[in-house]
Amino acid sequence: MSKATMNPGPVTLDVLGQALNAEDRRRILDPLTGGVILFGRNFANRQQLTKLTADIKKLRPDVLISIDHEGGRVQRCKTDGFTHLPAMRKLGEFWCVKSNSTHTAESAALAMAAATACGYILATELRACGVDFSFTPVLDLDFGRSGVIGDRSFSRDPQMVFALAKSLNEGLRLADMANCGKHFPGHGWAEADSHVAIPVDERSLSEILNNDAKPYEWLDLSLTAVMPAHVIYPKVDSNPAGFSKIWLHSILRQELGFEGVIFSDDLSMEGASVAGSVVKGAELALEAGCDAVLICNRPDLADQLLAKLKVTKTKQAESTKRLNRLMPKSAALSWDELQGEAQYQHAKGLLKQMNLIH
Repeated sequence: MSKATMNPGPVTLDVLGQALNAEDRRRILDPLTGGVILFGRNFANRQQLTKLTADIKKLRPDVLISIDHEGGRVQRCKTDGFTHLPAMRKLGEFWCVKSNSTHTAESAALAMAAATACGYILATELRACGVDFSFTPVLDLDFGRSGVIGDRSFSRDPQMVFALAKSLNEGLRLADMANCGKHFPGHGWAEADSHVAIPVDERSLSEILNNDAKPYEWLDLSLTAVMPAHVIYPKVDSNPAGFSKIWLHSILRQELGFEGVIFSDDLSMEGASVAGSVVKGAELALEAGCDAVLICNRPDLADQLLAKLKVTKTKQAESTKRLNRLMPKSAALSWDELQGEAQYQHAKGLLKQMNLIH
């Protein structure tokens, strides 16, 4: 099969450094690979990042190049001209602080405008360097319990989370970037960090659906991708949400009518260890309803996955169709063109005026 006609497979993996080595190239060319996720270690400056993404696309024009780039403490590119975006909690706080006055509607409108500006800046800067997609926004509610979520959340209030996420998604969309709501149905209540532990949320299904899952329900068609949590909700299923047919098929697909892409969270995380092996974890995730599985920071496990994972043609055809919808449809502006663009400068000016960036 030629490079041009390869369809993206279900595996999203990372690369080791700031330039591709032979092992990276071998993994990217594997037909099971459908995406490459970048981290802070892959970024030195804009020129290097742009060359890295171009080299990936030369090998496989069909792979989705993604990154975790939310703002605040989860932002992989922070120097060489990249705008250091605020943590999303700052937008929720702006809404709430201003709401103590008589201008509640005005403060909400300003916070939403700031969210759209954040989405636009985030997407245009990444796309100018060849990145297709960011795993944002966080839709978890801030119950004040989860350190790993913390200020990545917009608010405790699901209505505010919905409104601000919808506004951020609009900024992404204006720059021709898809979005990914995470971590379904909600990681805000579970105290443990799924990177290093297996979090458990003992609440009932109705409590979760009436709080944490509301932003997913309300965002509806404007949500293009979802990432489930490596959290076990024992009153619903003994499997973590990312391995659960109840959560992904019965609730997310059937009850909420979600038609977009479902990505597993990183299968090398401790929260995924209940599967027993990375291959078993990927199989469980795909069987439960995921379209794509992430494996990060463990090239040995990525190799196991590429060597042993079996995917049915029917399942993969359906997932490929969904994954292809995440690809930008338009050409990106170069970095220099972006600096002269009125919308971009307007968005930065708005955030500066609101003291959300420097």
